[in-house]
Amino acid sequence: MNRLIILLLLLVSFLNINAQNTNIDTLKRKPSTRFNYKSLIIPSVLVGYGVFGLENHSIKLLNETTQGELSEHIDSRFTIDDFSQYAPFLSVYAFNALGSKGQHNFKDRTIILGTAYLIMAGSVNILKYTGNVRRPDGSSTNSFPSGHTATAFMGAEYLYQEYKNVSLWYGVSGYLVATGTGLFRMYNNRHWLTDVAAGAGIGILSTKIAYWLHPFIQKSIFKDKGVKNGMVFPFYNGSEFGFSACITF
Repeated sequence: MNRLIILLLLLVSFLNINAQNTNIDTLKRKPSTRFNYKSLIIPSVLVGYGVFGLENHSIKLLNETTQGELSEHIDSRFTIDDFSQYAPFLSVYAFNALGSKGQHNFKDRTIILGTAYLIMAGSVNILKYTGNVRRPDGSSTNSFPSGHTATAFMGAEYLYQEYKNVSLWYGVSGYLVATGTGLFRMYNNRHWLTDVAAGAGIGILSTKIAYWLHPFIQKSIFKDKGVKNGMVFPFYNGSEFGFSACITF
């Protein structure tokens, strides 16, 4: 199963995604970039639950109970979450390569993804290395929040935003994969429920913020710069997974 997932990711990500029709005015697609406080409710509740659970006895007990129930049914570990965290955002490039156009062209969607990833990674790492939450398996004290889950939900919201005007099912599929990633982080005894909840909220918020910031970034940093071509691909250095983007202007 893992080999199949790796092959699928490599097949998708090493596609040379030429920025066809780079002169298309993204505004003609009328992407939604307006600030909407209502869209902050769900991710804020998720982050709030995770933070509140750091000190709340009842939520800590729920963490332990949930983890205990999972441990009773764990026969073997599945590392699918190491790969599934990237599936939602890589799907955006795969769908575009297959001819299904999203909200933005290659340049703009890559800028948005990069912005979201920086916000998400920065937030997660600050919390991980300033907190002191031990993982369920006892391997380290940087359990809170779940970086895998944050990455997956960042990608799920990114997939939803790019294709919500095409079909709701694109977003649904992305969120299903992201939810599965969070569950596997718990199943593999790497994270508590509060870690996963906070990671999901951070991931969603990061993408929403990236879309709201995009008009400013586009006008102030990337104005009048066209993209000739680019590639997005994952990497693995023996201990860590990630992704890289190569863009030619």
